[in-house]
Amino acid sequence: MKDLTTSGPQRLQKIIAAVGLGSRRAVEQWIHDGRVTVNGKLAKLGDRAGAEDVVCLDGKTLTLAAAQTAPHRVLLYHKPIGEVTTRSDPQRRPTVFESLPKLDAGRWISIGRLDVMTSGLLLFTTDGALAHRLMHPSNEVEREYLVHVRGRPSQAVLDRLLQGVQLDDGPARFDRIRIEQPGDANTSLRVILHEGRNREVRRLWSAVDHEVIRLARVRYGPVELPRDLPAGKWRDVPAALIEQL
Repeated sequence: MKDLTTSGPQRLQKIIAAVGLGSRRAVEQWIHDGRVTVNGKLAKLGDRAGAEDVVCLDGKTLTLAAAQTAPHRVLLYHKPIGEVTTRSDPQRRPTVFESLPKLDAGRWISIGRLDVMTSGLLLFTTDGALAHRLMHPSNEVEREYLVHVRGRPSQAVLDRLLQGVQLDDGPARFDRIRIEQPGDANTSLRVILHEGRNREVRRLWSAVDHEVIRLARVRYGPVELPRDLPAGKWRDVPAALIEQL
C-alpha cells in the first residue's frame, strides 16, 4: 500500500479506512456527522488529504502516514457461540474484539459478521481497503457453513434452496449444498453462498420450514477454519493466503 508521503491527496474516507480506523461507509458517516476536520476546517464528502494535511477525528489528530507504514495484518478467529461481532454491547455480552491482540496503530476491522448464536471463522484485518473488497457483493467471495437442521430435507427442498427463495430483503439461494450426515431427526449439511446478508443462512432454511439447530462458518474465500484452533483463539493468516485474498 502506498505511503501518504509518496502519493498525492486521496479521498478522506479512503485514507482513514485504509489504516484500519473504520470502514469507508463508517468514515463517510463520521464526515456527514461533522466529526472529521482537515487543517481545522470541517470536512465534507469528496474532500481529499495528503501527507502535509492535519486530519482530526473528534478533535484528535490521526497519524495516518505513520499508520500506513506499518505492515497490515490479517487474523483468523474461531468465534464461539455467545460472543457478538460489535465493539461494545448494551447487554454487556462478550465481544469478539475483546479476544484480539492489541495494536500500536489502527484498529481491527471485522470482515463480515456472525450472529451471536453462530460460531466459526471470522476474519479481521488492519487493512480497510482489503476488508472493503472482501465484503463487497460484487466480488462474490464464497462463504461455507456447516449447518445442522431439524428433520430430513427432501430433494425438492434442496432444489428449491439452490434455485432461490424469496426473503424479506430479496431473493436468495445457496450455490452448493452437500449432505454430510442424514438423519430423520436432524441432518448435517455443508452449504456455500457468495454473499453475507444478515442471518441469511438461517433465514433460507426457515423459508423452507427447517429450523437451524447449530451453525458454524468453516471457510471464507480461500481461508479455512483450522481444525486445531480452539474456540476463542486467533491466529495470523499466512502470507501466501493473504496474497490470495
